[in-house]
Amino acid sequence: MWWFQQGLSFLPVALVVWSAASFVFSYITAIVLHHVDPLVPYISDTGTIPPERCLFGIMLNISAFLGMATMYVRYKQVHALNPEKSKIIKLNKIGLILGLMSCFGLCIIANFQKCILYYIHVVGACLTFGVGAIYMLVQTVLSYLMQPELHSKDIFWIRLTMLLWCCSSIVSMFVSSVVLYSGLYGMNLVQKLHWDPQEKGYTAHIISTVSEWSLAFSFLSFFLTYIRDFQ
Repeated sequence: MWWFQQGLSFLPVALVVWSAASFVFSYITAIVLHHVDPLVPYISDTGTIPPERCLFGIMLNISAFLGMATMYVRYKQVHALNPEKSKIIKLNKIGLILGLMSCFGLCIIANFQKCILYYIHVVGACLTFGVGAIYMLVQTVLSYLMQPELHSKDIFWIRLTMLLWCCSSIVSMFVSSVVLYSGLYGMNLVQKLHWDPQEKGYTAHIISTVSEWSLAFSFLSFFLTYIRDFQ
């Protein structure tokens, strides 16, 4: 079957390169048109106003498709190599479900912009990053259980490091966002795309945005570890 052929390492490569390009192109467009501040805006803010909103949506939808394809290949690979190990089979199925939910969340982020349908956008972010973090946890556990048949200890430790990076970014983003919104209660922060360094809450805002970018790239770095497995 096509999903267990050698040479499918192009899938995680395409996922990482395309997703990174979607962030960078939207950021550059938003900066050139002065829609956001150059210093670390929220990723979602770079896809809020046309024309970058159109680019952001199309590219993230393709990223979601590439993510689903990559996760499915990973699922079939683990299943084929462990046909009789019930613990691994169950974890593998859970991982696939979590991965597809995370990709669905990415579609929501792409199509429901922050400044238009904020709460739906937040649901998409929770699915993408929250459920996605659990997916990373499941895959890290599978990497541990599948030593040395498929994975070396190095791959397990690398994935564990990416998982810890992801979790620390989530905590940092959550705490800084709580501090920001509680300190500026009543202000419409959802629609705010420009910040002055002298404004109250600016430090918390920057910590939150840096954490979001860090979180996104922790996911991309995790998928890079699939390249060797798919070769």
